[in-house]
Amino acid sequence: MSALLRMLHFIIPYKWRSIAALALVLGMVGADLMVPRLAQRVIDEGIAAGNMHVIITTALIMIGAAVVSSVFAIANTILAVQVSQGFAADVRSALVRKVQSYSYANLDHIQTGQLLVRTTSDVNMVQLVVRMMLRILTRAPVWFVGSAVMLVLIDRQLALMVAAFIPLIMGLVWLFARKAQPLFLWVQKKLDKLNTVLQENLAGVRVVKAFVRVDHENARFDEANRQLMTKTVQVMQLMALLMPTMMLIVNLGIVGVVWFGGISTIQGEMTVGQIVAAISYLSFVLFPIMMLAGMIGPLSAADASASRIFKILDSSADVQETPHARPLDRVRGRIAFEGVSFSYSGINGDPVLKDIDLVVEPEETVAILGTTGAGKSTLIHLIPRFYDVTAGRVTLDGIDVRDLQLHSLRRQIGIALQEAVLFAETVRNNIRYGRPQADDDEIIAAAQAAQAHEFIKALPQGYDTLIGQRGVNLSGGQQQRIAIARALLVKPKILILDDSTSAVDVETEIKLQDALDQLLQQSRNSEWGGATRLIVAQRISTVLLADKIIVLDKGWIAAMGTHHELLSTSSLYQDIYRSQLGDGRQLEENNDG
Repeated sequence: MSALLRMLHFIIPYKWRSIAALALVLGMVGADLMVPRLAQRVIDEGIAAGNMHVIITTALIMIGAAVVSSVFAIANTILAVQVSQGFAADVRSALVRKVQSYSYANLDHIQTGQLLVRTTSDVNMVQLVVRMMLRILTRAPVWFVGSAVMLVLIDRQLALMVAAFIPLIMGLVWLFARKAQPLFLWVQKKLDKLNTVLQENLAGVRVVKAFVRVDHENARFDEANRQLMTKTVQVMQLMALLMPTMMLIVNLGIVGVVWFGGISTIQGEMTVGQIVAAISYLSFVLFPIMMLAGMIGPLSAADASASRIFKILDSSADVQETPHARPLDRVRGRIAFEGVSFSYSGINGDPVLKDIDLVVEPEETVAILGTTGAGKSTLIHLIPRFYDVTAGRVTLDGIDVRDLQLHSLRRQIGIALQEAVLFAETVRNNIRYGRPQADDDEIIAAAQAAQAHEFIKALPQGYDTLIGQRGVNLSGGQQQRIAIARALLVKPKILILDDSTSAVDVETEIKLQDALDQLLQQSRNSEWGGATRLIVAQRISTVLLADKIIVLDKGWIAAMGTHHELLSTSSLYQDIYRSQLGDGRQLEENNDG
Protein backbone atom coordinates (compact mmCIF):
# COMPACT_ATOMS: atom_id res chain seq x y z
CA MET A 1 0.00 0.00 0.00
CA SER A 2 3.05 2.26 -0.26
CA ALA A 3 1.80 3.97 -3.42
CA LEU A 4 -1.57 4.64 -1.80
CA LEU A 5 0.09 6.11 1.29
CA ARG A 6 2.13 8.44 -0.92
CA MET A 7 -1.11 9.85 -2.33
CA LEU A 8 -2.00 11.22 1.10
CA HIS A 9 0.17 14.31 0.61
CA PHE A 10 -2.52 15.57 -1.79
CA ILE A 11 -4.81 15.82 1.26
CA ILE A 12 -2.58 18.41 2.97
CA PRO A 13 -4.50 21.41 1.53
CA TYR A 14 -7.63 19.95 3.13
CA LYS A 15 -6.06 18.95 6.47
CA TRP A 16 -8.43 20.96 8.71
CA ARG A 17 -11.53 19.53 7.07
CA SER A 18 -9.95 16.08 7.31
CA ILE A 19 -9.24 16.55 11.02
CA ALA A 20 -12.81 17.75 11.58
CA ALA A 21 -14.14 14.68 9.73
CA LEU A 22 -12.04 12.39 11.93
CA ALA A 23 -13.22 14.19 15.09
CA LEU A 24 -16.81 13.63 13.99
CA VAL A 25 -16.01 9.92 13.57
CA LEU A 26 -14.89 9.75 17.20
CA GLY A 27 -18.10 11.41 18.37
CA MET A 28 -20.19 9.13 16.16
CA VAL A 29 -18.50 5.96 17.46
CA GLY A 30 -18.79 7.16 21.05
CA ALA A 31 -22.55 7.63 20.61
CA ASP A 32 -22.87 4.18 18.98
CA LEU A 33 -20.96 2.47 21.79
CA MET A 34 -23.37 3.88 24.38
CA VAL A 35 -26.37 2.06 22.92
CA PRO A 36 -25.59 -1.57 23.98
CA ARG A 37 -24.83 -0.47 27.55
CA LEU A 38 -28.07 1.48 27.64
CA ALA A 39 -29.91 -1.57 26.28
CA GLN A 40 -28.38 -3.63 29.09
CA ARG A 41 -29.71 -1.11 31.62
CA VAL A 42 -33.21 -1.19 30.12
CA ILE A 43 -33.30 -5.00 30.37
CA ASP A 44 -31.67 -5.48 33.77
CA GLU A 45 -32.81 -2.38 35.67
CA GLY A 46 -35.98 -1.54 33.78
CA ILE A 47 -37.78 -4.58 32.35
CA ALA A 48 -36.53 -7.16 34.89
CA ALA A 49 -37.25 -4.80 37.82
CA GLY A 50 -40.49 -3.42 36.35
CA ASN A 51 -39.17 0.14 36.61
CA MET A 52 -40.91 2.27 33.93
CA HIS A 53 -38.94 5.36 34.86
CA VAL A 54 -35.65 3.65 34.01
CA ILE A 55 -37.12 2.31 30.75
CA ILE A 56 -38.39 5.74 29.62
CA THR A 57 -35.35 7.79 30.64
CA THR A 58 -32.91 5.25 29.19
CA ALA A 59 -34.91 5.01 25.95
CA LEU A 60 -34.80 8.82 25.60
CA ILE A 61 -31.04 8.77 26.13
CA MET A 62 -30.76 6.05 23.46
CA ILE A 63 -32.79 8.18 21.05
CA GLY A 64 -30.53 11.16 21.81
CA ALA A 65 -27.42 9.04 21.15
CA ALA A 66 -28.88 7.86 17.83
CA VAL A 67 -29.67 11.45 16.80
CA VAL A 68 -26.18 12.63 17.73
CA SER A 69 -24.66 9.73 15.79
CA SER A 70 -26.79 10.56 12.72
CA VAL A 71 -25.94 14.28 12.82
CA PHE A 72 -22.24 13.51 13.18
CA ALA A 73 -22.48 10.96 10.34
CA ILE A 74 -24.11 13.50 8.00
CA ALA A 75 -21.51 16.16 8.81
CA ASN A 76 -18.71 13.61 8.42
CA THR A 77 -20.03 12.54 5.01
CA ILE A 78 -20.23 16.16 3.79
CA LEU A 79 -16.64 16.85 4.84
CA ALA A 80 -15.40 13.53 3.43
CA VAL A 81 -16.98 14.32 0.05
CA GLN A 82 -15.44 17.82 0.01
CA VAL A 83 -11.98 16.49 0.85
CA SER A 84 -12.12 13.54 -1.58
CA GLN A 85 -13.42 15.65 -4.46
CA GLY A 86 -10.80 18.34 -3.86
CA PHE A 87 -8.15 15.62 -3.62
CA ALA A 88 -9.26 14.09 -6.93
CA ALA A 89 -9.33 17.48 -8.68
CA ASP A 90 -5.78 18.22 -7.50
CA VAL A 91 -4.48 14.82 -8.63
CA ARG A 92 -6.07 15.21 -12.07
CA SER A 93 -4.56 18.69 -12.37
CA ALA A 94 -1.15 17.35 -11.35
CA LEU A 95 -1.38 14.63 -14.00
CA VAL A 96 -2.37 17.07 -16.74
CA ARG A 97 0.38 19.51 -15.74
CA LYS A 98 2.92 16.70 -15.79
CA VAL A 99 1.80 15.53 -19.25
CA GLN A 100 1.91 19.12 -20.52
CA SER A 101 5.52 19.33 -19.32
CA TYR A 102 6.49 16.27 -21.34
CA SER A 103 8.61 16.54 -24.43
CA TYR A 104 7.76 14.76 -27.66
CA ALA A 105 10.04 11.87 -26.62
CA ASN A 106 7.91 11.17 -23.53
CA LEU A 107 4.67 11.28 -25.48
CA ASP A 108 6.07 8.88 -28.07
CA HIS A 109 5.91 6.12 -25.43
CA ILE A 110 2.53 6.86 -23.82
CA GLN A 111 -0.76 6.00 -25.46
CA THR A 112 -3.67 8.41 -25.22
CA GLY A 113 -5.94 5.68 -23.83
CA GLN A 114 -3.52 5.06 -20.95
CA LEU A 115 -3.48 8.74 -20.00
CA LEU A 116 -7.27 8.89 -20.12
CA VAL A 117 -7.59 5.91 -17.76
CA ARG A 118 -5.10 7.40 -15.32
CA THR A 119 -6.88 10.75 -15.15
CA THR A 120 -10.35 9.21 -14.85
CA SER A 121 -10.68 5.63 -13.64
CA ASP A 122 -7.45 5.50 -11.60
CA VAL A 123 -8.07 8.86 -9.93
CA ASN A 124 -11.69 7.92 -9.19
CA MET A 125 -10.56 4.67 -7.56
CA VAL A 126 -8.14 6.48 -5.23
CA GLN A 127 -10.73 9.18 -4.54
CA LEU A 128 -13.20 6.49 -3.41
CA VAL A 129 -10.69 5.16 -0.88
CA VAL A 130 -9.93 8.67 0.43
CA ARG A 131 -13.62 9.22 1.07
CA MET A 132 -13.90 5.83 2.76
CA MET A 133 -10.77 6.55 4.79
CA LEU A 134 -12.47 9.57 6.34
CA ARG A 135 -15.57 7.50 7.06
CA ILE A 136 -15.19 3.71 7.23
CA LEU A 137 -11.44 3.11 7.44
CA THR A 138 -11.05 5.36 10.50
CA ARG A 139 -14.40 4.43 12.01
CA ALA A 140 -13.65 0.69 11.94
CA PRO A 141 -10.50 0.61 14.16
CA VAL A 142 -12.01 3.08 16.67
CA TRP A 143 -15.17 0.97 16.77
CA PHE A 144 -13.04 -2.17 17.21
CA VAL A 145 -10.98 -0.82 20.12
CA GLY A 146 -13.96 0.73 21.90
CA SER A 147 -16.08 -2.40 21.55
CA ALA A 148 -13.25 -4.64 22.75
CA VAL A 149 -12.83 -2.50 25.88
CA MET A 150 -16.59 -2.59 26.56
CA LEU A 151 -16.66 -6.37 26.03
CA VAL A 152 -13.84 -6.86 28.56
CA LEU A 153 -15.76 -4.76 31.08
CA ILE A 154 -18.82 -7.00 30.65
CA ASP A 155 -17.04 -10.38 30.87
CA ARG A 156 -13.36 -11.21 30.38
CA GLN A 157 -13.96 -14.86 29.47
CA LEU A 158 -16.30 -13.89 26.65
CA ALA A 159 -13.75 -11.30 25.53
CA LEU A 160 -11.02 -13.99 25.41
CA MET A 161 -13.29 -16.28 23.40
CA VAL A 162 -13.95 -13.52 20.87
CA ALA A 163 -10.23 -12.74 20.75
CA ALA A 164 -9.61 -16.28 19.49
CA PHE A 165 -11.53 -15.46 16.29
CA ILE A 166 -9.56 -12.31 15.50
CA PRO A 167 -6.29 -13.98 14.26
CA LEU A 168 -8.36 -16.22 11.99
CA ILE A 169 -10.21 -13.25 10.50
CA MET A 170 -7.05 -11.18 10.11
CA GLY A 171 -5.33 -14.11 8.41
CA LEU A 172 -8.17 -14.36 5.91
CA VAL A 173 -8.05 -10.63 5.27
CA TRP A 174 -4.29 -10.78 4.61
CA LEU A 175 -4.65 -13.79 2.31
CA PHE A 176 -7.40 -12.21 0.24
CA ALA A 177 -5.53 -8.88 0.05
CA ARG A 178 -2.43 -10.65 -1.24
CA LYS A 179 -4.46 -12.39 -3.94
CA ALA A 180 -6.56 -9.37 -4.91
CA GLN A 181 -3.93 -6.66 -5.48
CA PRO A 182 -2.26 -8.15 -8.60
CA LEU A 183 -5.68 -9.01 -10.03
CA PHE A 184 -6.85 -5.41 -9.69
CA LEU A 185 -3.64 -4.26 -11.39
CA TRP A 186 -4.47 -6.56 -14.31
CA VAL A 187 -7.99 -5.16 -14.44
CA GLN A 188 -6.64 -1.62 -14.82
CA LYS A 189 -4.23 -2.77 -17.54
CA LYS A 190 -7.09 -4.38 -19.44
CA LEU A 191 -9.08 -1.15 -18.99
CA ASP A 192 -6.09 0.69 -20.52
CA LYS A 193 -6.22 -1.58 -23.54
CA LEU A 194 -9.98 -1.20 -23.90
CA ASN A 195 -9.75 2.60 -23.81
CA THR A 196 -6.89 2.59 -26.32
CA VAL A 197 -8.87 0.47 -28.79
CA LEU A 198 -11.97 2.63 -28.26
CA GLN A 199 -10.01 5.87 -28.75
CA GLU A 200 -8.43 4.53 -31.96
CA ASN A 201 -11.81 3.40 -33.29
CA LEU A 202 -13.45 6.76 -32.63
CA ALA A 203 -10.53 8.79 -34.00
CA GLY A 204 -10.18 6.62 -37.09
CA VAL A 205 -13.83 5.85 -37.78
CA ARG A 206 -13.61 7.27 -41.31
CA VAL A 207 -10.62 5.09 -42.14
CA VAL A 208 -12.40 2.06 -40.69
CA LYS A 209 -15.43 2.65 -42.89
CA ALA A 210 -13.38 3.54 -45.96
CA PHE A 211 -11.47 0.24 -45.82
CA VAL A 212 -14.53 -1.80 -44.82
CA ARG A 213 -12.90 -2.92 -41.56
CA VAL A 214 -15.89 -2.47 -39.27
CA ASP A 215 -16.08 -6.20 -38.51
CA HIS A 216 -12.35 -6.32 -37.76
CA GLU A 217 -12.51 -3.34 -35.38
CA ASN A 218 -15.64 -4.73 -33.71
CA ALA A 219 -13.81 -8.00 -33.15
CA ARG A 220 -10.77 -6.16 -31.77
CA PHE A 221 -12.96 -4.20 -29.34
CA ASP A 222 -14.88 -7.34 -28.37
CA GLU A 223 -11.60 -9.10 -27.57
CA ALA A 224 -10.40 -6.23 -25.36
CA ASN A 225 -13.86 -6.04 -23.77
CA ARG A 226 -13.90 -9.80 -23.12
CA GLN A 227 -10.45 -9.71 -21.51
CA LEU A 228 -11.56 -6.90 -19.19
CA MET A 229 -14.72 -8.81 -18.33
CA THR A 230 -12.77 -12.02 -17.61
CA LYS A 231 -10.31 -10.31 -15.26
CA THR A 232 -13.08 -8.39 -13.51
CA VAL A 233 -15.07 -11.60 -12.97
CA GLN A 234 -11.98 -13.26 -11.46
CA VAL A 235 -11.63 -10.39 -8.98
CA MET A 236 -15.32 -10.40 -8.09
CA GLN A 237 -15.32 -14.18 -7.62
CA LEU A 238 -12.44 -13.85 -5.17
CA MET A 239 -14.22 -11.09 -3.28
CA ALA A 240 -17.45 -13.11 -3.31
CA LEU A 241 -15.71 -15.82 -1.28
CA LEU A 242 -14.49 -13.41 1.38
CA MET A 243 -17.70 -11.93 2.80
CA PRO A 244 -19.63 -15.22 3.29
CA THR A 245 -16.56 -16.68 5.01
CA MET A 246 -16.36 -13.68 7.30
CA MET A 247 -20.07 -13.88 8.07
CA LEU A 248 -19.68 -17.53 8.99
CA ILE A 249 -16.97 -16.65 11.50
CA VAL A 250 -19.04 -13.82 12.97
CA ASN A 251 -22.09 -16.06 13.33
CA LEU A 252 -19.98 -18.73 15.03
CA GLY A 253 -18.80 -16.03 17.46
CA ILE A 254 -22.39 -15.04 18.20
CA VAL A 255 -23.33 -18.68 18.78
CA GLY A 256 -20.38 -18.99 21.18
CA VAL A 257 -21.44 -15.90 23.13
CA VAL A 258 -25.03 -17.16 23.41
CA TRP A 259 -23.86 -20.63 24.41
CA PHE A 260 -21.36 -19.66 27.08
CA GLY A 261 -23.31 -16.57 28.12
CA GLY A 262 -26.47 -18.68 28.52
CA ILE A 263 -24.64 -21.11 30.77
CA SER A 264 -23.27 -18.22 32.85
CA THR A 265 -26.74 -16.68 33.12
CA ILE A 266 -28.25 -19.98 34.32
CA GLN A 267 -25.47 -20.20 36.89
CA GLY A 268 -26.21 -16.61 38.00
CA GLU A 269 -22.85 -15.26 36.86
CA MET A 270 -24.32 -12.97 34.11
CA THR A 271 -27.56 -11.16 33.46
CA VAL A 272 -29.71 -11.26 30.32
CA GLY A 273 -28.86 -7.62 29.69
CA GLN A 274 -25.17 -8.44 29.76
CA ILE A 275 -25.65 -11.18 27.16
CA VAL A 276 -27.55 -8.80 24.88
CA ALA A 277 -24.85 -6.14 25.32
CA ALA A 278 -22.11 -8.73 24.78
CA ILE A 279 -23.69 -9.88 21.49
CA SER A 280 -23.88 -6.23 20.36
CA TYR A 281 -20.27 -5.56 21.29
CA LEU A 282 -19.23 -8.81 19.63
CA SER A 283 -20.78 -7.52 16.43
CA PHE A 284 -19.08 -4.18 17.04
CA VAL A 285 -15.71 -5.96 17.44
CA LEU A 286 -16.00 -8.26 14.41
CA PHE A 287 -18.02 -6.01 12.13
CA PRO A 288 -15.19 -3.45 11.70
CA ILE A 289 -12.92 -6.28 10.61
CA MET A 290 -15.58 -7.31 8.11
CA MET A 291 -15.79 -3.72 6.95
CA LEU A 292 -12.04 -3.70 6.42
CA ALA A 293 -12.27 -7.03 4.64
CA GLY A 294 -14.91 -5.57 2.36
CA MET A 295 -12.45 -2.76 1.66
CA ILE A 296 -9.78 -5.15 0.40
CA GLY A 297 -11.09 -4.85 -3.12
CA PRO A 298 -11.21 -1.04 -3.25
CA LEU A 299 -7.92 -0.76 -1.31
CA SER A 300 -6.13 -3.17 -3.66
CA ALA A 301 -7.57 -1.45 -6.70
CA ALA A 302 -6.68 1.98 -5.32
CA ASP A 303 -3.10 0.91 -4.56
CA ALA A 304 -2.74 -0.43 -8.10
CA SER A 305 -4.21 2.80 -9.47
CA ALA A 306 -1.96 4.93 -7.25
CA SER A 307 1.14 3.13 -8.49
CA ARG A 308 0.05 3.80 -12.08
CA ILE A 309 -0.59 7.47 -11.28
CA PHE A 310 2.89 7.81 -9.78
CA LYS A 311 4.44 6.30 -12.89
CA ILE A 312 3.31 9.52 -14.55
CA LEU A 313 3.98 11.91 -11.66
CA ASP A 314 7.44 10.46 -10.91
CA SER A 315 8.61 10.62 -14.50
CA SER A 316 10.49 13.61 -15.80
CA ALA A 317 10.47 15.31 -19.18
CA ASP A 318 13.29 14.25 -21.47
CA VAL A 319 13.78 17.91 -22.40
CA GLN A 320 14.63 19.87 -19.26
CA GLU A 321 15.29 23.57 -18.82
CA THR A 322 18.67 24.18 -17.20
CA PRO A 323 18.76 26.10 -13.90
CA HIS A 324 20.62 29.00 -15.50
CA ALA A 325 18.64 29.14 -18.74
CA ARG A 326 18.52 32.63 -20.16
CA PRO A 327 15.66 34.50 -21.81
CA LEU A 328 15.81 35.68 -25.40
CA ASP A 329 15.99 39.42 -25.93
CA ARG A 330 16.11 40.80 -29.44
CA VAL A 331 16.19 37.92 -31.90
CA ARG A 332 17.77 38.11 -35.35
CA GLY A 333 16.77 34.58 -36.38
CA ARG A 334 20.09 32.96 -37.35
CA ILE A 335 19.87 29.20 -36.87
CA ALA A 336 22.87 26.87 -37.00
CA PHE A 337 23.12 23.08 -36.81
CA GLU A 338 26.66 22.17 -35.76
CA GLY A 339 27.57 18.49 -36.13
CA VAL A 340 24.05 17.46 -35.15
CA SER A 341 23.09 13.82 -34.84
CA PHE A 342 19.88 12.52 -33.37
CA SER A 343 18.37 9.17 -32.40
CA TYR A 344 14.94 8.55 -30.91
CA SER A 345 16.48 5.83 -28.73
CA GLY A 346 19.30 7.92 -27.29
CA ILE A 347 23.06 7.67 -27.80
CA ASN A 348 23.03 3.93 -28.46
CA GLY A 349 20.13 4.00 -30.92
CA ASP A 350 20.22 4.12 -34.70
CA PRO A 351 20.60 7.79 -35.72
CA VAL A 352 17.81 9.43 -37.68
CA LEU A 353 19.99 12.48 -38.39
CA LYS A 354 23.72 12.15 -38.97
CA ASP A 355 26.36 14.86 -38.65
CA ILE A 356 24.20 17.74 -39.88
CA ASP A 357 25.98 21.04 -40.51
CA LEU A 358 23.62 23.77 -41.67
CA VAL A 359 23.32 27.54 -41.27
CA VAL A 360 20.07 29.43 -41.88
CA GLU A 361 20.66 33.16 -42.05
CA PRO A 362 18.17 35.73 -40.67
CA GLU A 363 15.13 36.29 -42.92
CA GLU A 364 16.28 33.50 -45.22
CA THR A 365 13.80 31.00 -46.64
CA VAL A 366 15.14 27.46 -46.46
CA ALA A 367 13.27 24.47 -47.83
CA ILE A 368 13.91 20.93 -46.63
CA LEU A 369 13.17 18.22 -49.15
CA GLY A 370 13.59 14.47 -49.08
CA THR A 371 11.90 11.12 -49.27
CA THR A 372 9.63 9.83 -46.51
CA GLY A 373 11.68 8.94 -43.43
CA ALA A 374 14.65 11.08 -44.44
CA GLY A 375 14.45 13.05 -41.16
CA LYS A 376 12.90 16.32 -42.39
CA SER A 377 10.39 16.83 -39.56
CA THR A 378 12.88 15.56 -37.00
CA LEU A 379 15.37 18.22 -38.09
CA ILE A 380 13.03 21.16 -37.57
CA HIS A 381 11.69 19.70 -34.28
CA LEU A 382 15.15 20.21 -32.80
CA ILE A 383 14.88 24.02 -33.13
CA PRO A 384 12.07 24.55 -30.53
CA ARG A 385 13.52 21.66 -28.48
CA PHE A 386 10.68 19.24 -28.98
CA TYR A 387 13.62 16.84 -28.87
CA ASP A 388 17.22 17.38 -27.79
CA VAL A 389 20.13 16.49 -30.04
CA THR A 390 22.04 13.29 -29.35
CA ALA A 391 25.29 14.90 -30.51
CA GLY A 392 26.34 18.36 -31.63
CA ARG A 393 24.24 21.42 -30.96
CA VAL A 394 21.56 23.70 -32.41
CA THR A 395 22.05 27.44 -31.90
CA LEU A 396 19.84 30.48 -32.28
CA ASP A 397 21.80 33.69 -32.81
CA GLY A 398 24.88 31.83 -31.61
CA ILE A 399 23.29 30.57 -28.36
CA ASP A 400 22.75 26.85 -27.79
CA VAL A 401 18.97 26.37 -27.60
CA ARG A 402 19.55 24.17 -24.53
CA ASP A 403 20.77 27.28 -22.69
CA LEU A 404 17.57 29.22 -23.42
CA GLN A 405 14.34 29.32 -21.43
CA LEU A 406 11.87 27.05 -23.19
CA HIS A 407 9.01 29.53 -22.97
CA SER A 408 11.18 32.35 -24.29
CA LEU A 409 12.50 30.19 -27.15
CA ARG A 410 9.14 28.90 -28.29
CA ARG A 411 7.51 32.33 -28.15
CA GLN A 412 9.81 33.31 -31.02
CA ILE A 413 8.67 30.42 -33.21
CA GLY A 414 5.48 30.06 -35.21
CA ILE A 415 4.91 26.51 -36.34
CA ALA A 416 2.31 24.77 -38.47
CA LEU A 417 2.76 21.06 -37.88
CA GLN A 418 2.38 18.28 -40.41
CA GLU A 419 -0.93 17.31 -38.81
CA ALA A 420 -3.15 20.36 -38.40
CA VAL A 421 -4.49 20.13 -34.85
CA LEU A 422 -7.56 22.29 -34.25
CA PHE A 423 -9.57 22.64 -31.06
CA ALA A 424 -13.32 22.49 -30.51
CA GLU A 425 -13.50 26.29 -30.47
CA THR A 426 -14.50 29.01 -32.91
CA VAL A 427 -12.38 29.68 -35.98
CA ARG A 428 -11.39 33.01 -34.41
CA ASN A 429 -10.16 31.40 -31.20
CA ASN A 430 -8.23 28.74 -33.11
CA ILE A 431 -6.38 31.37 -35.14
CA ARG A 432 -5.53 33.52 -32.11
CA TYR A 433 -4.58 30.52 -29.99
CA GLY A 434 -0.95 31.70 -29.74
CA ARG A 435 -1.94 35.37 -29.25
CA PRO A 436 -5.25 35.53 -27.36
CA GLN A 437 -5.07 39.34 -27.25
CA ALA A 438 -4.98 39.72 -31.06
CA ASP A 439 -7.74 41.93 -32.49
CA ASP A 440 -10.01 41.09 -35.42
CA ASP A 441 -7.96 43.05 -37.96
CA GLU A 442 -4.85 41.05 -37.13
CA ILE A 443 -6.81 37.78 -37.24
CA ILE A 444 -8.24 38.61 -40.67
CA ALA A 445 -4.82 39.68 -41.98
CA ALA A 446 -3.30 36.36 -40.88
CA ALA A 447 -6.18 34.44 -42.43
CA GLN A 448 -5.81 36.35 -45.70
CA ALA A 449 -2.10 35.61 -45.83
CA ALA A 450 -2.87 31.93 -45.23
CA GLN A 451 -5.48 31.99 -48.02
CA ALA A 452 -8.16 31.09 -45.45
CA HIS A 453 -10.23 34.28 -45.31
CA GLU A 454 -12.52 33.50 -48.26
CA PHE A 455 -13.63 30.05 -47.11
CA ILE A 456 -13.96 31.27 -43.50
CA LYS A 457 -16.36 34.02 -44.64
CA ALA A 458 -18.44 31.35 -46.39
CA LEU A 459 -18.86 29.33 -43.17
CA PRO A 460 -22.29 29.56 -41.44
CA GLN A 461 -21.10 32.01 -38.76
CA GLY A 462 -17.87 33.12 -40.39
CA TYR A 463 -15.07 33.52 -37.85
CA ASP A 464 -17.52 32.61 -35.07
CA THR A 465 -18.22 29.19 -36.58
CA LEU A 466 -17.58 26.45 -34.05
CA ILE A 467 -15.05 23.92 -35.31
CA GLY A 468 -15.90 20.30 -34.54
CA GLN A 469 -13.52 18.14 -32.56
CA ARG A 470 -10.18 17.92 -34.40
CA GLY A 471 -11.69 19.98 -37.23
CA VAL A 472 -14.04 17.27 -38.52
CA ASN A 473 -16.31 19.82 -40.24
CA LEU A 474 -13.44 21.22 -42.35
CA SER A 475 -11.47 19.75 -45.21
CA GLY A 476 -7.81 18.86 -44.75
CA GLY A 477 -6.70 21.87 -46.77
CA GLN A 478 -8.93 24.21 -44.76
CA GLN A 479 -7.54 22.85 -41.50
CA GLN A 480 -3.98 23.38 -42.72
CA ARG A 481 -4.65 26.98 -43.77
CA ILE A 482 -6.15 27.81 -40.37
CA ALA A 483 -3.09 26.25 -38.74
CA ILE A 484 -0.82 28.43 -40.93
CA ALA A 485 -2.85 31.53 -40.01
CA ARG A 486 -2.39 30.61 -36.34
CA ALA A 487 1.38 30.40 -36.85
CA LEU A 488 1.51 33.73 -38.70
CA LEU A 489 -0.53 35.61 -36.11
CA VAL A 490 2.13 35.27 -33.40
CA LYS A 491 4.46 37.35 -35.64
CA PRO A 492 7.30 34.87 -35.18
CA LYS A 493 10.96 35.48 -35.81
CA ILE A 494 11.17 31.90 -37.00
CA LEU A 495 8.35 30.46 -39.10
CA ILE A 496 8.28 26.68 -39.53
CA LEU A 497 5.90 25.07 -41.99
CA ASP A 498 6.18 21.32 -41.56
CA ASP A 499 4.63 19.96 -44.77
CA SER A 500 1.68 22.13 -43.82
CA THR A 501 0.39 22.58 -47.39
CA SER A 502 0.24 18.91 -48.36
CA ALA A 503 -3.58 19.00 -48.50
CA VAL A 504 -3.71 22.33 -50.38
CA ASP A 505 -4.06 22.45 -54.14
CA VAL A 506 -1.15 23.81 -56.19
CA GLU A 507 -2.92 27.02 -57.20
CA THR A 508 -3.77 27.89 -53.59
CA GLU A 509 -0.24 26.96 -52.54
CA ILE A 510 1.25 29.41 -55.06
CA LYS A 511 -1.05 32.17 -53.79
CA LEU A 512 -0.04 31.28 -50.23
CA GLN A 513 3.65 31.51 -51.09
CA ASP A 514 3.12 34.91 -52.73
CA ALA A 515 1.20 36.16 -49.69
CA LEU A 516 3.95 34.93 -47.36
CA ASP A 517 6.57 36.69 -49.48
CA GLN A 518 4.60 39.93 -49.30
CA LEU A 519 4.11 39.53 -45.56
CA LEU A 520 7.81 38.90 -45.13
CA GLN A 521 8.67 41.99 -47.16
CA GLN A 522 6.27 44.13 -45.11
CA SER A 523 7.58 42.73 -41.83
CA ARG A 524 11.13 43.74 -42.71
CA ASN A 525 10.03 47.34 -42.36
CA SER A 526 8.15 46.79 -39.09
CA GLU A 527 9.47 47.11 -35.57
CA TRP A 528 9.83 43.37 -35.13
CA GLY A 529 11.62 42.74 -38.43
CA GLY A 530 11.33 39.85 -40.87
CA ALA A 531 11.10 36.14 -40.16
CA THR A 532 13.42 33.26 -40.92
CA ARG A 533 11.40 30.60 -42.72
CA LEU A 534 11.95 26.84 -42.78
CA ILE A 535 9.62 24.91 -45.06
CA VAL A 536 9.45 21.12 -44.94
CA ALA A 537 7.90 19.74 -48.11
CA GLN A 538 7.16 16.57 -50.00
CA ARG A 539 6.21 18.42 -53.18
CA ILE A 540 9.02 19.98 -55.12
CA SER A 541 6.68 22.72 -56.33
CA THR A 542 6.65 24.04 -52.76
CA VAL A 543 10.41 24.66 -52.64
CA LEU A 544 11.30 26.09 -56.07
CA LEU A 545 11.67 29.73 -54.96
CA ALA A 546 13.45 29.08 -51.65
CA ASP A 547 16.75 30.86 -51.00
CA LYS A 548 18.26 27.51 -50.14
CA ILE A 549 17.07 23.94 -50.58
CA ILE A 550 18.33 21.15 -48.34
CA VAL A 551 17.97 17.62 -49.70
CA LEU A 552 17.98 15.00 -46.95
CA ASP A 553 18.60 11.33 -47.63
CA LYS A 554 18.58 8.72 -44.84
CA GLY A 555 19.52 11.35 -42.26
CA TRP A 556 22.37 12.91 -44.22
CA ILE A 557 22.46 16.19 -46.12
CA ALA A 558 22.75 14.82 -49.63
CA ALA A 559 22.72 18.20 -51.37
CA MET A 560 22.32 21.91 -50.69
CA GLY A 561 21.76 24.90 -52.93
CA THR A 562 19.20 26.79 -54.98
CA HIS A 563 16.78 25.06 -57.32
CA HIS A 564 18.90 25.75 -60.42
CA GLU A 565 22.12 24.76 -58.67
CA LEU A 566 20.67 21.44 -57.52
CA LEU A 567 19.30 20.68 -60.96
CA SER A 568 22.86 20.87 -62.20
CA THR A 569 24.70 19.16 -59.34
CA SER A 570 22.41 16.71 -57.50
CA SER A 571 21.25 13.49 -59.13
CA LEU A 572 18.91 12.84 -56.19
CA TYR A 573 17.24 16.22 -56.62
CA GLN A 574 16.98 15.61 -60.37
CA ASP A 575 15.27 12.26 -59.73
CA ILE A 576 12.75 13.84 -57.32
CA TYR A 577 12.13 16.68 -59.75
CA ARG A 578 11.50 14.39 -62.73
CA SER A 579 9.33 11.97 -60.73
CA GLN A 580 6.98 14.79 -59.70
CA LEU A 581 7.09 17.32 -62.50
CA GLY A 582 8.43 15.58 -65.57
CA ASP A 583 10.47 18.17 -67.48
CA GLY A 584 8.82 20.91 -65.31
CA ARG A 585 8.96 23.57 -68.00
CA GLN A 586 5.39 24.79 -67.61
CA LEU A 587 5.69 25.09 -63.85
CA GLU A 588 8.95 27.01 -64.06
CA GLU A 589 7.43 29.35 -66.62
CA ASN A 590 4.50 30.01 -64.23
CA ASN A 591 6.87 30.66 -61.34
CA ASP A 592 9.10 32.93 -63.43
CA GLY A 593 6.01 34.89 -64.45
